[in-house]
Amino acid sequence: MIPKRILQKVKHIEIRTKGLVNDLFGGEYHSVFKGQGMTFSEVREYFPGDDIRMIDWNVTARNNAPFVKVFEEERELTVYVLVDISSSGGFGTLNYLKSDISAELASVLGFSAINNQDKVGLILFSSKVEKYIPPKKNKSHILRLIREILFHKPSNNGTSIETALDFLMNVASRKSVVFLISDFLDDGYWKSLKLANKKHDLIGIRISDPAEERIPDIGLVKILDPELNEEYWIDTTSKKDRSISEKLISDNWKNFNNKSKKNNFDVVNVCISQDYVEPLMSFFKKREKRP
Repeated sequence: MIPKRILQKVKHIEIRTKGLVNDLFGGEYHSVFKGQGMTFSEVREYFPGDDIRMIDWNVTARNNAPFVKVFEEERELTVYVLVDISSSGGFGTLNYLKSDISAELASVLGFSAINNQDKVGLILFSSKVEKYIPPKKNKSHILRLIREILFHKPSNNGTSIETALDFLMNVASRKSVVFLISDFLDDGYWKSLKLANKKHDLIGIRISDPAEERIPDIGLVKILDPELNEEYWIDTTSKKDRSISEKLISDNWKNFNNKSKKNNFDVVNVCISQDYVEPLMSFFKKREKRP
């Protein structure tokens, strides 16, 4: 039985994100994510300027006049949303948890997809694949995906992006659009990411909290590492200690960004202290300008 608070949360997310889809993302999504090719539609009479390679010689011979084949874009896509539901998703120093933003992003992407008659599938993962829902394309299906993201309790604390991507490669037989939503607090996944990125149109959405990059001066604090399930103390009054920790964090993300660029892996950075609309819209506009 799904708790009432979860159903209320799903409804709130539906209302908020469907409005964004209708007002902002629908057209951008359609422009950015094209179909997988062209499919035959009909034949029509040849007009000067038409590509002679498109002439249908059989129809031309029967009618004693030139006819050309007309093709249309094969619009339908399959979209997979991979969501990291490991324990670090429960972190948040502001009004939202990272898991809340993940659910809203999945909702925006899901409703954008079904508005364009695309199918959407879901893979929830921690250190293993926790849940797989095959692609479908209707509103009730998207609402189910949102419920699963909010309601599913992971059986493992850690994160394995590698495992999620390897599973994707097994279930997605044709090229798909794949959104990988995670805080990317993991390592050892680049080999699998390179393979998935070659086969699919893979986009990462990195969720972060400002306290993860700039440690506040709040005294001696016991920190729980949700990935390792270990506690340790940190003296945040020490400017030197904070600087060392912040530099280490900064260097790690610079390395991540450099690897992403080297491997042509698109990443949208979303901080929970800011609205995710702007970075998503910037991404759509940037992709739309690509040749």
